[in-house]
Amino acid sequence: MTEEAAFRPEARNPRGFQDKRARDLRAERHILETVSKVYERYGFEALDTGAFEYADALGKFLPDSDRPNEGVFALQDDDEQWMALRYDLTAPLARFVAQNREGLPKPFRRYAFGPVWRNEKPGPGRFREFIQCDADTVGSARPEADAEIVALAVEGLMATGLKRGQAVLKINNRKLLNGLLTAAGVQSEGQKLGVLRAVDKLDRLGPDGVRLLLGEGRKDESGAFTKGAGLNARAAEQVLAFVAAGGGTRSQVLDNLAGVIGGSAEGDEGLAELASMDAALRSLGIGEDQASFEPSIVRGLEYYTGPVFEAELLIETLGEKGETLRFGSIGGGGRYDDLVARFTGERTPATGFSFGVSRLAAALRAAGQAQASEARGPVVVLVFDQNALGDYFAVVGELRAAGIASEVYLGGSGMKAQMKYADRRMSPAVVILGGDEIAAGTVTVKDLDLGRQMAQGVTDNKEWREGRPGQVTVPRAELVSVIRRIVEG
Repeated sequence: MTEEAAFRPEARNPRGFQDKRARDLRAERHILETVSKVYERYGFEALDTGAFEYADALGKFLPDSDRPNEGVFALQDDDEQWMALRYDLTAPLARFVAQNREGLPKPFRRYAFGPVWRNEKPGPGRFREFIQCDADTVGSARPEADAEIVALAVEGLMATGLKRGQAVLKINNRKLLNGLLTAAGVQSEGQKLGVLRAVDKLDRLGPDGVRLLLGEGRKDESGAFTKGAGLNARAAEQVLAFVAAGGGTRSQVLDNLAGVIGGSAEGDEGLAELASMDAALRSLGIGEDQASFEPSIVRGLEYYTGPVFEAELLIETLGEKGETLRFGSIGGGGRYDDLVARFTGERTPATGFSFGVSRLAAALRAAGQAQASEARGPVVVLVFDQNALGDYFAVVGELRAAGIASEVYLGGSGMKAQMKYADRRMSPAVVILGGDEIAAGTVTVKDLDLGRQMAQGVTDNKEWREGRPGQVTVPRAELVSVIRRIVEG
């Protein structure tokens, strides 16, 4: 077979998977590090579970017991048990708690972060692999546990660089709508789920579109028909009045909801839980602009049993065509008291929050608030003489020993290409060590950071610029101090 006829695979990403370079990785790492410090300050301990779980542990994400590969990525082990890459970080937590419940403190407070995988159709901004960061309390049924999760989420998001007013935690309680529907005579769980799905489309379809989905159904612009929840007109208007009860302070929304719920037992229980959360949030210093009660928030997952939360980014940016874009939901969570019971048969209260790290990093970068998004490269020692490599490596050894990232250029190009390489690496400086410098015991340092500032026409930071000569030759003994001033400048 000739070389031309040899098979050459196309270089391509699998759909829904992305490559990340240093800028993106550093931005995500910064978020994880700052949020983890908040979680630990709140008394949550770190936990890392494996990437794979047995498929039957994923509960509702197991659509086909014979081949569970829809919704999750699954494979069959040599013992014929199906394993799947974890869909989220909550199902592994439920399994861990059930497996180790005798030896865990109660309540058990843990945080976790890492990649999760979903075998779903990818799309713009929708990937099959992404990073989540969770915090959960398992073993406390108190509404104050939910409030603390909300406070932790608020503080965690602000720690990443968001300013007050750029994000809000919206809170609802599933018991409110359940109580309203029960009072309206709706008993079927399928019909209740249909109502939740209709309400979840309020932002996109508006009240008129939701009204159709609460009733017989709705035909979209393409002519496709979506079957509705089948409520009668009176019940549908009650639901619409319920989701319209937000928009004020937390206490005002509670008053509005009390007038809509109509005294149902489950609804009153939900109102009492929200009132307790409000009191706890005020004690924790969480303002009305940071956490609000919003009846239209329902969350998509079916296992929430009480309070639900959704973090919404209020940052606005401009798209490619100049249109205004909002990032919207960045994460969410809520109370899920039935999840651990799948393993133990005993109801175990639990509440938690999860946000998408990659999406938050993208939002911060688009808003110009990414604190660690630009990946600075190493100091580059230029190579003029292959016979002097020992001297070049002695220089990088000295810089590395001082904690300064550095490298010797190991390509085969000349001076101009080496300078271009250092610039592409976003190197703060290059070290020039030619024969004259080696003989004289000196080094020449070129400040690339200063050059970039000057090239961009930066006129402020005058004192900073005047104190940084673009290129300087110094005794070898002063190399580390000169480089450190540039790197830390």
